[in-house]
Amino acid sequence: MRKYDLVCFDMDGVLTDIRSSWCWIHNVLEVDNEESYRLFCNGNIDEPEFMRRDIGLWKTVKPDISRNDLIRYFKDMPLIGGIQETVACLKANGIISVIVSGGIDLAAKMLAEEFGFDGYIADELKVDENGVLTGEGIRHVDLADKGINVRDYIKEYGTTPERTVSIGNSFTDINMFKNTGMSIAFNPTDIYTEEAATYTVRSKNIADVLDYILVDEP
Repeated sequence: MRKYDLVCFDMDGVLTDIRSSWCWIHNVLEVDNEESYRLFCNGNIDEPEFMRRDIGLWKTVKPDISRNDLIRYFKDMPLIGGIQETVACLKANGIISVIVSGGIDLAAKMLAEEFGFDGYIADELKVDENGVLTGEGIRHVDLADKGINVRDYIKEYGTTPERTVSIGNSFTDINMFKNTGMSIAFNPTDIYTEEAATYTVRSKNIADVLDYILVDEP
């Protein structure tokens, strides 16, 4: 009998082979958000303002940047290896896979549809009637407590924290770890994330987490 029913994946730095889906757009448009990132990390601005500033940077380069532009950019976003194998293997074992990310929902949707994730939640970008970004974002994932979203998925799929796995790479994922029976720090970016996780995996292939998930009940 399987030990786990649900696996919650962070997206940025776990399913993507870059720091974040936000940074990918920064790279494409050749803008730098380090000042806003520092202000956010120091608690000087909140998430909606952080999103507003990032989108504002894009619009300085491309004032009419649209939803379709972002979708096109995300098609070239570098991904970690083994996503297809991992999701398919979990599905074959009756385990649900979802994405819980403070990244951009268009990227999460793309990954969910391409690789067969059962669900996703990420931050949304507001657009006008023509699909052009308004400059505002909608926060669906609180980076201070991604555990909220994990608990919602646990309830939605009728399982328990003990039968749920979370996979993340940074300090914003620690509250996911606290809400699941097993947690994996995948290529962790800091010592705090590594110390908070049950296991640490350093790899260029996400399928390496399967060794810890596909275990039978004792």
